Amino acid sequence: MKEPLPITDAAPIYDAKQLGIPRMLLLGLQHMFAMFGATVLVPILVQGYGLPLSIQTTLFFAGVGTLFFHLCTRFKIPAFLGSSFAFLGGFAAMGAMDSGMYAGMSGAEKLQYACGGIVVAGLLYVVLALIIKIVGVQRVMHYLPPVVTGPIIILIGLNLAPSAVSNASTNWPIAILSIGVIVVANIWGKGMVKIVPILLGVVIPYIVAVVCGMVDFSQLAGVAPIGLQPFFTDFSGSIAKFDLSAILVMAPIAIASMMEHVGDISAISATVGDNFIEDPGLHRTLIGDGLATSLSAIFGGPANTTYGENTGVLVLSRVYDPKVIRLAAIYALVLSFSPAFAVLINTIPSAIVGGVSFILYGMISAIGVRNVVENHVDLTNSRNLIIAAVILVCGLGFTNGITFTVGSASITLTSLAIAALAGIILNAILPGNDFHFGASADSDTAASLGRY
Repeated sequence: MKEPLPITDAAPIYDAKQLGIPRMLLLGLQHMFAMFGATVLVPILVQGYGLPLSIQTTLFFAGVGTLFFHLCTRFKIPAFLGSSFAFLGGFAAMGAMDSGMYAGMSGAEKLQYACGGIVVAGLLYVVLALIIKIVGVQRVMHYLPPVVTGPIIILIGLNLAPSAVSNASTNWPIAILSIGVIVVANIWGKGMVKIVPILLGVVIPYIVAVVCGMVDFSQLAGVAPIGLQPFFTDFSGSIAKFDLSAILVMAPIAIASMMEHVGDISAISATVGDNFIEDPGLHRTLIGDGLATSLSAIFGGPANTTYGENTGVLVLSRVYDPKVIRLAAIYALVLSFSPAFAVLINTIPSAIVGGVSFILYGMISAIGVRNVVENHVDLTNSRNLIIAAVILVCGLGFTNGITFTVGSASITLTSLAIAALAGIILNAILPGNDFHFGASADSDTAASLGRY
C-alpha cells in the first residue's frame, strides 16, 4: 500500500487524495471548525433582533450553498460559503420595523419578508454577473468604487454597535472575557488558534459560564438529537415572502456583499496561485454565490458569502484541493439535522454574544476604513469627500428611515438603503471618478467581511 505524502511547507498540495483518506477527512474537519463560529453566530445575533433565524437551516444551506457554488465554478475554487455578516444591519432594521403592515407583526413573519429581500439581493449578483460577462469587470467596478463601498461597510458596523453594548451589559465580566479571548487568539495565537478566534471567544467563556452556573440546560429536555430543519416541518411558516419595503431594506446591502465577494475571490486567487477572476471567471463566482444566497433565503436561511476564514486555513495547511472544502460542506449538512445541537447553541448567554459582537461589529466598520485606505481613496479631493460625507450622514442621520406611500402601498427606505442610493447616484453624476479596478495590489482584497 502506498504511504500518504507528508504535508510540508515547501510544496502546496492540489490533490488531497495523495495525503490519504484519514488526513483528507481531518482537513475537511479543520475547515468546518474554521467556518463554524461565524456561521452559527449569525443566526444567534439575528435571534437577538427578534427574528427566529434557524441554526439548523443556516448550517444546511451553508453546506448546500457551498456545494452549489463549486458546481457553478466547475469545481475549481477552494471556497466555503457561510453566513454573511453584511446583512446583519438589514435584519436589525427589519426586526425594528413597526409601521404600516409591519405594525404588530410577529418576528417569524418579519423574518420571512427579510428573507424575501435577501432573495432579491442574491438575484442582483446574477444581474451583475451578466453585466460583467457582457461589458467586462473593469467597466462595471468603475461605478462601485471604494469611496462608495467603504463608507457603506463602515455604516453596517456602526448601526449595529448599540446592540453589542446592550448584550454585553447583561454580564460585563463574561463579555470582557470573550473580548479578551478573541484578542489574544487573533494577535498572539499560532496555527489553527489564530484561524478560529471567534469560535474560541464563544467556547471558552461558555465553559466558564457553565462552571459558574449561568447556563440553563432545561430547554434541552425532550429535544430530539436528530430531526429535520424547520422548512421541512413548517414550510408555510419558513418560505420567503415579498414586500417592496423589505426588498428596499435588504437588497441595497448586496452592494457591500458583492464587493466582499470580489475581495474574497481575489484573496483565494492570490493564496492558491490561480487567477479565479479570469478562470472560471468572476461572472461564474457571482452567479454561484448569488443563487446560493437566494436559495437559502427562499427557505428561511441567511445570505451566504465566501469565507475568508477558510482562506486562512488554506494558507495554514497549504492544501488547495477544493474536495477538502466540499468535505466541510458535508459535515455542515450532517450537523444541520440535529435539533438538540441547535438548542444547545441557543443556551449561549447573551453577554458572550455581546462580547463577540463588540469585536465583530467594530471590525466590520474597520474593514470599511481599510477598504478606503488600501485603495488610496483621496479624501482631500472634494468629490470624494462629498460622496463619503453624504453616505455617512444619511446612514447615521435617518435613524428611522423614510416611509412614503405609492398608491395603497407603504414603502420604507432604511438609513443604509438611503446611504447606498445617495452614494451610487453621487458617484455617477459627479465628475472625476478615477477608480480603476485592480490598479492596487491590495485593492481587491480589502472588503472581506468574513476575515478576522
